[in-house]
Amino acid sequence: MSQQRQIMDYRLYAIGGGPGPHDPVAALEAALRGGATLAQWRPKHLPARQQYETAVQALSVARRLGVPLIIDDRVDLALAVGADGVHIGQQDLPVAAVRRLLGPVPILGVSASTPAEAREAEEAGADYLGVGPVFPTSSKADAGEAIGLEGLRAVIEATRLPVVAIGGITRENAPLVLAAGAAGVAVISALFNQPDVAEAAARLRQAIDEAMAAQTRG
Repeated sequence: MSQQRQIMDYRLYAIGGGPGPHDPVAALEAALRGGATLAQWRPKHLPARQQYETAVQALSVARRLGVPLIIDDRVDLALAVGADGVHIGQQDLPVAAVRRLLGPVPILGVSASTPAEAREAEEAGADYLGVGPVFPTSSKADAGEAIGLEGLRAVIEATRLPVVAIGGITRENAPLVLAAGAAGVAVISALFNQPDVAEAAARLRQAIDEAMAAQTRG
């Protein structure tokens, strides 16, 4: 892993590597070229060896385009390929244990859906939170019930960490979660289930940037 702490831009967090209509590595490259600022690799449906091989390819793409790559769940895989960090859920290894394995430099993201989970993750060494599902989603079978914008705000108010909203995020509702205080949005279907991934990323990035610019002016 990199020995220098990355400066993270959470605006558009593309979560790729899963099954879908496109080649996953090519789709990730399209998303990054379209404007995604951060990438996560989530190839859970593949055997471990293929997870490694595709993660190496995804990291090569991300490095070439200057975008940090986070590995979902698999601390061992993140360490093996030298990714920029790992993202874990509430049912994975404890945050403090993962931080000890990673050391102080790599990025550690943690999923949270309540203020209590957010505070615990911050105290244990997380760098950012993935919070949701904000809206109903079919991209993640175990995502749980949507917490809505009020639930998102409650988590944001409970922590000093950057919060990335996830779950049912679209170009139309992204401005709402940014107005609630999120540092960015994490998406799967809004990019990787679209006919043209690069165009979808560019349109979503434009909506995000416009919403953030409007907040600054306001």
